Amino acid sequence: MKYQHTFSTRWADFDPNRHMRHTAYSDYAAEIRVRFFMEHHLSMEDFAHLHIGPILFKEETTYFKEIHIGEDINVNMELIAATKNMDRWQFRHQIFNQAGELSAEVKVQGAWIDLQKRKLTQLPEHIVLLLAEIPKSDNFEEIVSGKKN
Repeated sequence: MKYQHTFSTRWADFDPNRHMRHTAYSDYAAEIRVRFFMEHHLSMEDFAHLHIGPILFKEETTYFKEIHIGEDINVNMELIAATKNMDRWQFRHQIFNQAGELSAEVKVQGAWIDLQKRKLTQLPEHIVLLLAEIPKSDNFEEIVSGKKN
């Protein structure tokens, strides 16, 4: 089962053509990841205390249907690939318009960075265990040595 949340779109999400800005889709994808962490008792302050933060290597968005100003949208997320220790990961987010039609899909690939050393790092074990609770896709793949199986 995918983790999901409903959002009300905002005026600031749209361009002068009344199209949802391409960056707004990325913002909602990032927001749902943060909400998942917070609902699982891992706030941004907790990450800051550990001097750890997420870093994206790649983000890809595919657009399908338009979203209109004032619509409520449903955004979901699932893990499509990760290493066993969760130091590298790939998420898929699907964004549905108010009619329930798939409007966009956002895929991100990333890792964790030590915010003091400015280098990739691994997570403490208690966070790895928490992240194991992230819903996984039906075709989830384990990443081995930086590559998917």
